[in-house]
Amino acid sequence: MEAVLYTQEGKENGKIALKDELFGREVQMGLIHRLLRLQRSNARIAIAHAKTRAEVIGSTRKLYKQKGTGSARVGDARSPVRRGGGAAFGPTKDRNFTIRMNKKERRAALFSLLSAKAGENGIKIVESFAADAMKTKSMIDLVTKMNVTSGVFAVCPEDNGAFVAGRNIPTVKFIGVNYLNPMDLLKYNNLVFTKASIEKLYAMYL
Repeated sequence: MEAVLYTQEGKENGKIALKDELFGREVQMGLIHRLLRLQRSNARIAIAHAKTRAEVIGSTRKLYKQKGTGSARVGDARSPVRRGGGAAFGPTKDRNFTIRMNKKERRAALFSLLSAKAGENGIKIVESFAADAMKTKSMIDLVTKMNVTSGVFAVCPEDNGAFVAGRNIPTVKFIGVNYLNPMDLLKYNNLVFTKASIEKLYAMYL
């Protein structure tokens, strides 16, 4: 697998070979689906909460005697069948949406996503960011010349200026290379590394 290398000005400058250990794997859609589900589920917060009959305000006194009134028997005013009573099976804030996945499986799913991107020629590499590229106008110019209409830039944390310059560009997203995730890789067509960030990726996983 190879990726096109671009200069700081956005001009093509040859190609770089991608390591098969990360970018030449078999694409396993089942693992990708599980990793995506894990990310989405673990981001959920249980906000919806319906009070049970133990939580609503009201007396536990029996409303009227059991027999002799001609009406149906009743308990207290907090019963779920009465207006203003507690919910019987409503959502509660103590729900847990957390999903677990083995570390080896998570890595295999990430490598599958990277391999799929490489197979679609969706990976590009820029040598580094020029000093004037740390402004939004210059970053837009670089993105346009690289023909990145929808892309996620995986950069090193040291490239803080790139994060600032790119955060107002709606068609691209800048993330740390150590925060690669299925949501971003599936949402955007292109994945762009710098030379330094792809070396950091290799150091993390190889």
